[in-house]
Amino acid sequence: MKLSTKGRYAVMAMSDIALNSDGKPVSLASIAERQHISQEYLEQLFGKLRKSGLVTSVRGPGGGYLLARPVDEIVVSDIVLAADEPLTVTRCQDGDAVSGCINGDKCVTHELWAALGRQIYGFLAAITLGDVVGKRNLALEASIRRAKAHPAQSQPANVTARV
Repeated sequence: MKLSTKGRYAVMAMSDIALNSDGKPVSLASIAERQHISQEYLEQLFGKLRKSGLVTSVRGPGGGYLLARPVDEIVVSDIVLAADEPLTVTRCQDGDAVSGCINGDKCVTHELWAALGRQIYGFLAAITLGDVVGKRNLALEASIRRAKAHPAQSQPANVTARV
């Protein structure tokens, strides 16, 4: 799976706001300059991010965008999905082989790629914008959150924990 520029740029821009806001709106021009992303492209992305409730806009001189929630309440998967970035790795158009794999049937590797897509989504859903801007160990943070959410699934059944 290759994450296109939509999802990556949306995460980069939201991270830029988190780092540079200081409670004041951040202009798209300043984000564009720092992140080397075209301002026109950012305008398209921010329309989607605003509609998804991830950012709020402030009009007028000194206007720009603010995060709509604290950084630790915004998960990366929400940003990527708001940018209209699909998180599927199957070749099926709808992700479940109803209309796209092989004449509407699942290909032999469909479940493998579908499972990988779920893992990618799970990883991105366990990482907050705060983790990203705080430069935390993203894999460790995701593992800790998954273990807290699903304690029985935190380690393989055939592994004995040592204390």
